[in-house]
Formats: sequence, C-alpha cells, structure tokens
Amino acid sequence: MATFEGRYRAQIDEDYVVFIIGFRPNKLWQARRWVPVGLAMPPMVRELRAQAPAAGMLAVSYGIMYGSLTLVQHWRSFEHLTAYAQDAEQRHLPAWRRYNQAWRGNNAVGVFHETYRVRAGEYEAIYVDMPRVGLAAAGDHLAVGSSTTAAERMATG
Repeated sequence: MATFEGRYRAQIDEDYVVFIIGFRPNKLWQARRWVPVGLAMPPMVRELRAQAPAAGMLAVSYGIMYGSLTLVQHWRSFEHLTAYAQDAEQRHLPAWRRYNQAWRGNNAVGVFHETYRVRAGEYEAIYVDMPRVGLAAAGDHLAVGSSTTAAERMATG
C-alpha cells in the first residue's frame, strides 16, 4: 500500500454510513466454533467489492478494536447497507442464520457491530504520511496545508 507523504484529508460530498463489525474468540480452545465466523467475513467483502459501486460499500479496512478482529466499512447509505444485509441471495444473511443456529449462545465467539450515519460535512479526517485508508479510501483524498485546524476543516467540509 503506497504511502502519501505529507498531510491529507478525506472528503465525501454526500451523507454516508460507517459500519463497524467484528468478532472476538472468547474461548481460543474452541476454534471449531469461532474460526467459521471469521472465515465468513472475507467472502462477503470480496462479494461487495465485485459488485462495487452498485452495492454501496465504498471502502473497508481491517484491524483490531475492542480486542476483536474488526472491519470498518464506509457505505454510500444506510439503505445500501441494510439491503445487502437482508438479501437472501447475498452471503451475509445465510452466514448470519448459520451463526444464530450453530454458535450463538455458546459464548465461544462474540460478535458486534456499530452503525453510524454521517451527514455531509459533519466529519473531519486527517492523514499524515499514511496510505489511503478509511474515509480517504472511501472518498476524495485531498492535500491539506499544515496551517489548518480541525475546527477550520469542520467548518469548510
């Protein structure tokens, strides 16, 4: 992943959604219960990337959050996100049903998600000597001078 030297900001001119989803192995010795949950995620991301931009997922980043393996996704809209989640022809709904039938309630694996609707211009993102990640991967990646402040960037969108 290429690094962009200097200061950059991200910009999306419309409302968007941030969706954070993760899973946490609670009982490492019960790998047969949590490995399938983790293995279900990459095919969903591949499916969404193959359907871009129509599916509505703008970008995805992987990491660790709350002690969990986590994906941070940026979506064009809440409607795009829920349409994908509820579509029986896509990978998510069958995987969610399998999880609920086979693993939910045994405490071997935990799953969480958080959804945030963000109004255009009501966000701020800065990247210094970083690859194009997060919101910068989802929207425009623009150079920013060193003299601007977060308050100034929030005021100008």
